[in-house]
Amino acid sequence: MNRTRRPGALRTASLRGRVTAFSLLVLAVALLLVGVLTDVVFAAQSRSDLRARLTDRATLAGQLVEQGVTDRDLARQLETDDVRAFVTDSDGTVYSARSVGGRGPGRRGAAQGDEVVREPLPDGSQLTLIGDAGQVTAAQRRLRRILFLLGAGALAVAGLVMLATTPVALAPLDAMTALARSITRGDRGRRLAPTRTDTELGRTAAAFDDMLDELEGAERTARSAEAVARSSEARTRRFVADAAHELRTPLAGVQAAAEAAVAPGLTAEERDRLHLLLLRETGRAGRLVDDLLSLARLDAGMELRREPVDLLVLARTEAERVRLLAPGLTIAVDGEPVTVPGDPQRLSQVLGNLLDNARRHTPPGGRITVTVAGPGVVRVADTGPGVPAADRDRIFDRLVRLDEARPADDGAVGLGLAIARGIARAHGGELRCVEPVDGSGATFELVLPGRDEAPTVPTRTPGTADSRSRE
Repeated sequence: MNRTRRPGALRTASLRGRVTAFSLLVLAVALLLVGVLTDVVFAAQSRSDLRARLTDRATLAGQLVEQGVTDRDLARQLETDDVRAFVTDSDGTVYSARSVGGRGPGRRGAAQGDEVVREPLPDGSQLTLIGDAGQVTAAQRRLRRILFLLGAGALAVAGLVMLATTPVALAPLDAMTALARSITRGDRGRRLAPTRTDTELGRTAAAFDDMLDELEGAERTARSAEAVARSSEARTRRFVADAAHELRTPLAGVQAAAEAAVAPGLTAEERDRLHLLLLRETGRAGRLVDDLLSLARLDAGMELRREPVDLLVLARTEAERVRLLAPGLTIAVDGEPVTVPGDPQRLSQVLGNLLDNARRHTPPGGRITVTVAGPGVVRVADTGPGVPAADRDRIFDRLVRLDEARPADDGAVGLGLAIARGIARAHGGELRCVEPVDGSGATFELVLPGRDEAPTVPTRTPGTADSRSRE
C-alpha cells in the first residue's frame, strides 16, 4: 500500500488521544451541570434560610412589645450582623440600633437583593426587618471557587487515568490489525477467538474467524486429490492473500481516520469529513467480510429455502432501490410475470449485484434495462463501455477487476459477480455475460430452471465489445 504523503494529506493523531478527549469532554459537561445545579440550589436554600430568620425575628418582636419593651430597645434586640431592624412609631419616628429619627428605611435602607419583611406591631408601630444578602453572595463565591478547583482536579486525574487505561480498551483493534498483517504473510492458523460475540467487535472477530475456518476447510478438502490439490492450494493462497490485502486496507483506513480525527487544529468540516471516511471504511470492511462469508457458504453448499418467486416483481423492487442510489440513470423494467422456484432472498441478491455492477459502469445520463422473459430468463443491459469477449467469463472469477487502474474506493472488490454466479448455479441455473443486442454496452443473462426443468448448462457467448472495468 502506498504510504507516500500527498500534498494536502491530513495529519494523523493517536486514537488513544481521541478517546481520552471525548471522554474528558463528557466528564467536563457533567461536572459543569452538577456545579450549576449546586450553585442554584445553594442560592435558593440560603435565601430561604434568611427569610425564615426574618420571620422568626418578626415573631419575637411581637412578643417583646407585649412585654413592654420600648421601640429603641426593640430595634437593638432584633438587630444582628446580617439583619437590620427599624421600628417606626405612630408619629413617624424611626428607631434603629444605630440612630433615631428620620423618615424610615424606605428603599435606601435595603440594597438590591436584600430580603425585606414588614410587620405591624401590637402597639401600633411598624417593624421593618432587612436581611443582608451580601453574606449569602460571599458564600456563593466561595462555593464556586471550591467547585471549580475540585472539577479541574477531577478532570486532570481522569485524564491521566484514561491515558493509562485506553490502550487496554483499544487492544482488540490492534489484535485485528496484527492478525490481518500476519495472514498476508501466510500465517492462517491464528484466530481472534472473541470471548463475546454479541458486541460490534465480537461479531466482526467471529465473522473473521468463520471466514478463515471456511477457507481452511475448503483447502483441506481440495487436497484429497493430488492433482486438484496443487491447483486448489495455489488458488486458495492467492485468494487468501488478496482477501487479506483487501481487508487490511479498510482496517488501516479505519485506524488512520480515527487517529486523524483527534489531531489539534482541525476545523469542524475536516472532522466531519474524517468521521464520514471512518464510516465508509468500516462499511467497506463489513461488506468484504460478508462477501467472503457468502463465497465460503457457496463453496460449502448453500442451503436454499425454495418457494415460488415472481422474477418481474423481484426485478422491479431491485430497480427501485438502484433508482434511489443513481437518480441520474434511467432504469427500465420490461417483460412478463414469470414464477420460478427459488430462494427469494438469494435471487434478490443476484439481481442486486447485477444492477449495482451496471450502475457503477454506466455513465450519467445512461440507461439500464431489465428484461424478464419466460420460462426463467432475466437480462440486465446497460449503456456503459462494455466487456471484451475474451473477458466475459473471467469477470466471474473471484477478486478480479479487468481495469486494474480503477480505484478501489468505488465499492467493488471483485466478488459481486462471483457470488451472483454461485447463487445462480446453486439454484440449478446459470449466469453469463452475453453479446449485447445492439453491439454496445454489456448484457448479463440469468437463466433459472422453471418447475420440473433440468438445470441449464453454462455456455459462453462469443462477441466483441469495448474494454472496460468490471467487478
